[in-house]
Formats: sequence, structure tokens, C-alpha cells
Amino acid sequence: MRRLGLREWLAVGRVMAAGDLMRSSGPLQACAGFENDLARKTDAGHTLTVSSGTSALICALAAAGVGPGDEVLVPAYTWMATAAAPVLLGAVPVLVDINATLTMDPDDMARKITPRTRAVIPVHMLNRPCDMDRILPLARAHGLIVIEDACQAVGIRHHGRHCGAIGDLGTFSFNQYKNMTCGEGGAILTSDPTLFARARNMHDMGLEFRGDTGPAADPVFVGSNYKATEIQGAILRVQLMKLDGHLNRVRRRIGVITDIFRSAGLPVAPLSNGSEVASLVVTFDTETEASDFARHKAADRLYDNSKHVFTRWEAILNRRLHHDGLTPWDQAGAGGTDECPRTISLLKRSCKIAPMDRYPLPLVTRTARRMAETTGSDSFTEMAEA
Repeated sequence: MRRLGLREWLAVGRVMAAGDLMRSSGPLQACAGFENDLARKTDAGHTLTVSSGTSALICALAAAGVGPGDEVLVPAYTWMATAAAPVLLGAVPVLVDINATLTMDPDDMARKITPRTRAVIPVHMLNRPCDMDRILPLARAHGLIVIEDACQAVGIRHHGRHCGAIGDLGTFSFNQYKNMTCGEGGAILTSDPTLFARARNMHDMGLEFRGDTGPAADPVFVGSNYKATEIQGAILRVQLMKLDGHLNRVRRRIGVITDIFRSAGLPVAPLSNGSEVASLVVTFDTETEASDFARHKAADRLYDNSKHVFTRWEAILNRRLHHDGLTPWDQAGAGGTDECPRTISLLKRSCKIAPMDRYPLPLVTRTARRMAETTGSDSFTEMAEA
């Protein structure tokens, strides 16, 4: 969990002293400044700050023209919002199994494509980039829009490119559990000016009436209100400056832990080729081994992680919205029924390891060695909380 400090406090103070908490496109505005900074850092042509990662997904899908009758491919291991966003636009999510990297399996993705498939949302879970080398060509061959869910991989690169700036559109989340935070917030990234204009339209139905000089959708359509505030923008500008330092600290610790685990013969899960090492997962042969290993305070079994597991998406699986008349599945007919057995097996046998980035390297090293030494035994040493 990221912490806020004095610099964020001062940045918010300046916004409050100015007395204008609503964002605009003025060059001195905090949100606009953050968007410029984020675009430069990620090499995205356009960026837009929004109120959450969920609203970023909704705006990105709307920008892509996803709607009733469409199917959207989503991995069976992701936060529920990835699958809920298409439903809220009248489309349906089609679940795709994950592979040993704990990200979308391109082979199962290929099997799930139908004439109704409009878009695919590869999710870079746990700072682990998807196999974009295979997903992108497959999507292009079938004319699919690629919307990256990089909410859990802000600042992470794949083959030197920032996750979120590789596909047609990308989405970030800035809640308090992400690589950078303003409590709750999000962003949309794209290098396509038409998609950007549509995303802006969706995020604020009245933006063109506020003296804004940015691109307008053609034609303008009814949007919603997913704007971020200047307080969020001010915090995010500071957090973005801190991002590389935070990730470097995480990488150093993950590297140390990984080396210790591999030397001890622990089954470290692979990453996609070309991905940065900023995450560590161990995948055991049995569920029992994973459950036992999760007794370490620095380890968590993936299957036990709430609504990140598709079997906990009750409303989606039951095809239930707030009104009985809203029935996306009647038009598309798919989604919500796949069992994705490989995903369940992997999540029950896998544990993520906390990077313990708030602790000095000697303590991280000692903790990792104890974890390796006690694996498979009945004696679990008390671990440092992470």
C-alpha cells in the first residue's frame, strides 16, 4: 500500500489555497499537468484523468464503441470491474483462462473469439505483464480493439514499453493498493485522437460547454460524469515523481527473494518474455502446499483474494443487473458460463509474495530464507508483516 507524505500535503494545500477544486484544461491546473507528465513518461499520445480504474475501463470501452450485442474477452483472474464494465455498457464478458504466468492465455483467447467479439481486455495482474507479443497480433487478425487493464501495473514495462500504452487504449487505477495512489482515481491512455475524443466525451457529458479547447467527439454523444478533482491531480503529480523510486525498491527486493527461492528449489511462476521483474508468485503442485505456504505472513494464496476470482462474481455469473429489463446476454448470448478450470487450479496452487518494500534488505533476505527453509515443514516461523 502506497503512503502519502509532506510533498502530497503541500500540493493539495496549493490547490485548496487557489480555491478551485474542479478540473479544467488550463495549463496551471493540477489534472492537466499530471496528464502531460503521464503522457511524457509513458509515451502515450493522450492521457485523461478519471475518478477510478473502473470508470477508466467504462470510458475506454465506450470510446471503442462497445455496446449491446458485443462480446468482450476478459481473463478469469482479475478484479471484478474488468468484467463488469462491459456489462454496464450493454455488452457481455467472455471469460478466458489464464496460463502459468497468471495472465490471459493467448491460446484460450483464440478459442473464445466469435463473430460477436468486439474487444479484448488483457490484464497485467500483480505487476505481471501479459504476453502482448501474442495477444496483439491475434487481436489485429480478428479486428479486435485491445484495451489494456494496467491498473495493477502502473509504471511496469514490457519489452521497454509501458503497460497501458501498448494496445489501442490503456487504463490505470490509483486506489491505495496500487503502485501510485490518490486514494481513488484512474487514467486512460491512447495514441488515437479519435478514441481520446470519445473517451473525453464519455467522462464528462458537458465538457464542451466549459470553455475546453480539447478534441470533441464527432458526433457528440451522451456521456456520464467520471471527472477527477484537482485534489486528485495534485496528489498524482507528486506520486508520479515518486513512482520510479518505489518500483526500483520493489524490484530489488523481489530480485533478492526470487534468487533465494530458486536456490531452494521453490516453484517460481514464469513471466511473459520481455517483462520486467516486479512481482513474484510461486505455483505448487498441490493446493495443500499452497495453503501451507500461505501461512507465512509475506505470502497470500491467490484463490483466497476476494472478487479477483471469477467464481465470486455472483451478479455477473447470474446475469443480474439493477433492472430486469437490462439483459445484455439476450442480445449477445455468451459470457458468465465458462468454468475456466485451469484458472481455478492455478489460483488454488499459487501464492503471491509481498515485496516487503518498507523493510531494509537484510530483513527481507532473512525473511525470504526462513520462508524457503520452513516450506514443507510443520514449523512456520513468525514472519515480518508486509
